[in-house]
Amino acid sequence: MLAHRRLLAFLLTAAAVVVGLDAARPAPPTTITMAVAARDLPAGTVLTSSDLTSVKVPPGGVPDDLVADPQGTTLATPVRRGEPVTDVRVVGPRLTAGHPELTALPVRFADAEMAALLRAGDRVRLYSTDPASGRTSLITPEALVLGLPAQGDENSLSPKKSGNNGVTNSLGGRLVIVGVAASSVETVTSAGVGGFLTFAY
Repeated sequence: MLAHRRLLAFLLTAAAVVVGLDAARPAPPTTITMAVAARDLPAGTVLTSSDLTSVKVPPGGVPDDLVADPQGTTLATPVRRGEPVTDVRVVGPRLTAGHPELTALPVRFADAEMAALLRAGDRVRLYSTDPASGRTSLITPEALVLGLPAQGDENSLSPKKSGNNGVTNSLGGRLVIVGVAASSVETVTSAGVGGFLTFAY
């Protein structure tokens, strides 16, 4: 009987120790699930579920400008594997974040191969060539490259002309999103419609 009591006392003591240790164990850290790129993604990618994966991070590891649901958005710049998709990485008004003096404007360069040399963050001078006279003019001394959406059908590097007025067809060349001063928006837009755009560093 005494042996049974000792065994019972030992078991009760061991159970108390286990309960005490479990109570003293810190609670698991709080985490938040965040979508990140599943692989390196080029600019112009329209994000789908296969492009993204989920990771758990502490609340402090979530960027303030994280896109809550990035599926269906278009990348304005390349994104590395494991990088979260923030609003400055996708095509939208937030492309000019940090540059309140600029207006985001899509332009089309006549030569797609030349435009492919550009990278987001490049600062360039924009020129326009009149197709009738062949004269080239500076239209803005500084433009910030904000994004390069996916290329369309650009087998022909020179834009097609519509009618006899030299207006370029929007199907040619390469679309690029640039940031320009608000005062230059009309000038740049008009030059892009009536002439061939190019750039210089």
